[in-house]
Amino acid sequence: MAAVLEMLSYPFMVRALIGGILISLCASLLGVSLVLKRYSMIGDGLSHVSFGALSIALAIGWSPLKLSIPVVVLAAFFLLRITENGKVKSDAAIAMISASALAVGIVVTSLTTGMTTDVSSYMFGSILAMSTADVKMAAVLSVVVLGLFVFCYNKIFAVTFDENFAKATGVSVSSYNVLIAVLTAVTIVLGMRMMGAMLISSLIIFPALTSMRVFKSFKGVVWSSGILSVICFCIGMTASYLCSTPAGASVVLVNLAAFLLFTLFTIIRKNGRR
Repeated sequence: MAAVLEMLSYPFMVRALIGGILISLCASLLGVSLVLKRYSMIGDGLSHVSFGALSIALAIGWSPLKLSIPVVVLAAFFLLRITENGKVKSDAAIAMISASALAVGIVVTSLTTGMTTDVSSYMFGSILAMSTADVKMAAVLSVVVLGLFVFCYNKIFAVTFDENFAKATGVSVSSYNVLIAVLTAVTIVLGMRMMGAMLISSLIIFPALTSMRVFKSFKGVVWSSGILSVICFCIGMTASYLCSTPAGASVVLVNLAAFLLFTLFTIIRKNGRR
């Protein structure tokens, strides 16, 4: 407890916890729909797009977040369009955009600023990188993401499980798919300051997969994902502070441990019923 209180005495740790909790919550809720729709790797693809945009922004002296958010949103929209047309499979489209954007980011970085502290923090994440302005922006956009998710919950549920039925009932499937992609894009960009481009997709994938080991209803998985994501993030940040390990990697390892524990619980429960 003394170590936790000491950790909270540092302003940068408080900023990291506030921003990280909000981002983790948004990512976990959106991750349920993305995993069920088999778009799990869209987070990884969009994070690489964001890295490419951030590299260009740093090279020309622009605000990284102000440039990367619209670029990643456009990439998400483009990604959905080419997969909906059926000409390119979703996994191939994500891999193509991901590799291309990452290559652009690396080339621009090597020709201009080089691997500076700013570039490294966006690639691998850094709790020191989150300023007060970043936390405020994360808070505002997180409220928007959560508000839209709650407001459109029934439509998102319908689109996630049966697009044909949703179309038959008059739901604009394309619009809600775009909404999910846009909200994911915003969450990805915000989360890169904390987790880095290499690890941000874990906040989307792990909580949903872990919750699905125990809960079967959509609402149960959503609630479990949100709560589990926040708990794992807080434990990961505390472990990072106590053990002097990278914050993003620590959070991912805690999420992995939770997945293994939930899986073990499921196996024991099934054997007990037999």
